Amino acid sequence: MPLQNTRFFITLPLLLLREEYTSKFAFFKSGGYKFMEVKMFNNYKVFKTEISGRKLVVETGKYAQLANGSCFIRYGDTVLNVAVTASSIPREGIDFFPLSVDFEERLYSVGKIPGSFSKREGKPSEKAVLSSRVIDRPIRPLFPKEMRNDVSVVCTVLSVDEDCSPEITAMIGASIALSISDIPWNGPVSGVSVGYVDGKMVINPTENQSKESKLSLTVVSGKEKIVMIEAGADKISDDIMYEAIMFGHKLNQEVIDFINTIKKEIGKEKFEFKKDTFDTDMYDKIENILIDDIKSALYVNDKFEREKRLQPLYEKAHTQLDPIYPDSISNIDECIYKLQKKVVRKWLIEDQKRIDGRKMDEMRPLCAEIGLLPRAHGSGMFTRGQTQVITVVTLGPMSDQQTLDGIDSDICKRYMHHYNFPSYSVGETKPNRGPGRREIGHGALAEKALIPVLPSEDEFPYAIRLVSEVLSSNGSTSQASVCGSTLALMDAGVPIKDPVAGISCGLITEGDKWLTMVDIQGLEDFFGDMDFKVAGTLDGITAIQMDLKIDGLTPEMVKEAICKTHVARNYILSEVMAKCISKPKNELSKYAPKVLNTKVSVDKIREVIGSGGKVVQKLSLDYSVKIDIHDDGRIFVMGLDVDKCKKVIEIINNIDKDLEVGTVYKGRVTRIMNFGAFVEIVPGKEGLCHISQLDNKRVEKVTDVLNLGDEIFVRVVEIDGKGRINLSMKNIM
Repeated sequence: MPLQNTRFFITLPLLLLREEYTSKFAFFKSGGYKFMEVKMFNNYKVFKTEISGRKLVVETGKYAQLANGSCFIRYGDTVLNVAVTASSIPREGIDFFPLSVDFEERLYSVGKIPGSFSKREGKPSEKAVLSSRVIDRPIRPLFPKEMRNDVSVVCTVLSVDEDCSPEITAMIGASIALSISDIPWNGPVSGVSVGYVDGKMVINPTENQSKESKLSLTVVSGKEKIVMIEAGADKISDDIMYEAIMFGHKLNQEVIDFINTIKKEIGKEKFEFKKDTFDTDMYDKIENILIDDIKSALYVNDKFEREKRLQPLYEKAHTQLDPIYPDSISNIDECIYKLQKKVVRKWLIEDQKRIDGRKMDEMRPLCAEIGLLPRAHGSGMFTRGQTQVITVVTLGPMSDQQTLDGIDSDICKRYMHHYNFPSYSVGETKPNRGPGRREIGHGALAEKALIPVLPSEDEFPYAIRLVSEVLSSNGSTSQASVCGSTLALMDAGVPIKDPVAGISCGLITEGDKWLTMVDIQGLEDFFGDMDFKVAGTLDGITAIQMDLKIDGLTPEMVKEAICKTHVARNYILSEVMAKCISKPKNELSKYAPKVLNTKVSVDKIREVIGSGGKVVQKLSLDYSVKIDIHDDGRIFVMGLDVDKCKKVIEIINNIDKDLEVGTVYKGRVTRIMNFGAFVEIVPGKEGLCHISQLDNKRVEKVTDVLNLGDEIFVRVVEIDGKGRINLSMKNIM
């Protein structure tokens, strides 16, 4: 086709005119180019506020316009794009609400190139998984319970300012994107971080403040209630923790007002969704048939006995109702589940009766054991009812610490806590596909609970790995892993400052009525409204994690949960764990490596390493040790024989010292010449002992006195201007 008959468009660079985006388009017509100017991003809006003295800027209508809702959010120099989408109809046969939340780290946000072979981001880091969970937990309960449409929340980190948390920014961004979208959601919520620095509460502490803070608390709130709490603390008292929670809750109200302003101006009307209908007629029939049998089956202490009793009831219901509802057979099991839920909740809220007969503040039988694995460096098992966790400690050199390839400024982890939840722990048959988000989250919670009591690197120069294996699960395995980990650390001889224990508190609500209970087991967790986990020492709280199924907690509920877990935690520490082991063992396991450390001048590191690593490699080989050398001069020597480690430390310290004339050294003959012998007095440093300095009497041949490899004592008699060292044996005879 001839060019002059072709019409095409060319987009030229965007121009910003009076805060309105325009673009010039050129199109070809016979006789030349014609230009016209059109307005772009008609819905572009900018909203601004401040949080803790730093600007929060929200841009909408310009980025990710095909999503149901999106915002480009800036907090300081931290920038994220948050987009939310929903499917138009539910997937066929789905019986749950499929929400996915992804916190996507981009290493360009901190100016890094990924360290992987492919040089691009791969699966989410553990920190990204934990951030996704922190966003997921508060927003999930606010979606309609009958909704089955797929919903996706994607928070992409584009730029990171270390003083402005990308997790908190993502939380607020997700709340804004959902609020202005057409996706049904009963928000908004807001989240802030609270620190405790020099006796004062700080909102969204900077990086330097966080290093000094005794508290790392995330509080997410709705307009009136608290939706989520996540905390790590250095033995903070109950009163200070409660004060910090309410301090963050109050600030959240200001941010919620800001989000509501945005929602009022540009929020879309929520779409209608197909509700997951419930057959009340079928439910009524099942209740009439099974109610007494269900009560009898549920009121038993043993989980397997309960399931054994329930199985015939499912068969009974299907036998009678399958012919009546041939097209809704799958709904029968759901009705039985709802009937169980109704019975358990009614017992709790109205009768204050638990399925195993316990009182509301009574715990299940407890048991603590240590030293189960003879070859492990340390092991401990904690049992609470039918929940049982064994934790194993492994000690290693500092070089075994984990290197992180993420957006955080911290690049290494000396202490690692991993949590495994195999299918057999709940009596199921399922292949192991590696740790999921739940396993990563529970491991991180136990890790957070124990960090405040671990010895410093100078006090205990080891990398520490704990692995919690869930052997049996009937509620609150994460807190059992905290207890088991404390036992294992003390069994290993790790000099922790204080023992740590964990316990959970549940909640049942019905209208204005509510009731809390300590040490919830499986059914109370499944059918209840809250799992409030608190870990700490006798002196204070070290970690909190709160999961909710309702729209939030009142301050009174939070206060009671903290108080009840305090009493239960102290009982576990004093009456159970202390009777098993009260303090760390005095010695490490004979199978654990021994680590000694020293520090040399930075300018002597090169001499310690030696040419091509010659010195350090020889020391490692001769003394069967592993040597880690850090850039700041710290040196760690690890081996099974502590005497050999001490010898290597002595040699390294000698290398660090400048040789002094008149000092006697023990050396090894490395070369024999006609005129004398060369003696290595410290690794990498040789001196000449002239034949005339070998003995008080005349020596005809050097080999009459010395042989290659002999260890001898010599005195430094001279270091000349060229650094050559002259030695004497005669001088010390």
